[in-house]
Amino acid sequence: MTLAETPSPVPQGTGTPVQFGRRLSIEQVEEGRELAPRFDADGLIACITTEAASGQVLMLGYMNREALEKTLQTGEAHYWSRSRKTLWHKGSTSGLVQVVEEMRIDDDQDAVWLRVRVAGSGASCHVGYRSCFYRRVPVGAQRQSGTGLQFTENHKTFDPQAVYGDVPNPTVL
Repeated sequence: MTLAETPSPVPQGTGTPVQFGRRLSIEQVEEGRELAPRFDADGLIACITTEAASGQVLMLGYMNREALEKTLQTGEAHYWSRSRKTLWHKGSTSGLVQVVEEMRIDDDQDAVWLRVRVAGSGASCHVGYRSCFYRRVPVGAQRQSGTGLQFTENHKTFDPQAVYGDVPNPTVL
């Protein structure tokens, strides 16, 4: 079975309509029980995604209103691709679906944190690594030993060419 054929590990959610609260007061936003996300001027909210079991940071993505709604409805991560300008169901091409174990919202409701289980090889990076944060940047005294990026993952978990074929690379120069 190829990654593209790997089935989603859990069934899709109920599709129950999602309604976000109006942002009426600081107290309501910071201390209330109502989800009232603040999308930026481009209609996006930042989303940090970590592996549920290990806590490893997998990626930083962005959600528009539709992506957040679909994530809430299905229990699978959806994002807004800023490079492709389209809704993106993580794993729809690769089979590396992110099943949401837990979603949190930050204090002022302008950032989301997803804790996920990843299907297939467990990778979340289109380059083939487990995490999109696969290189360390030397800081402070570390720079005395060199300023080059240092790889933190020894190998790729899948071959991007085999998985994505001719699909355009989303990295923008």
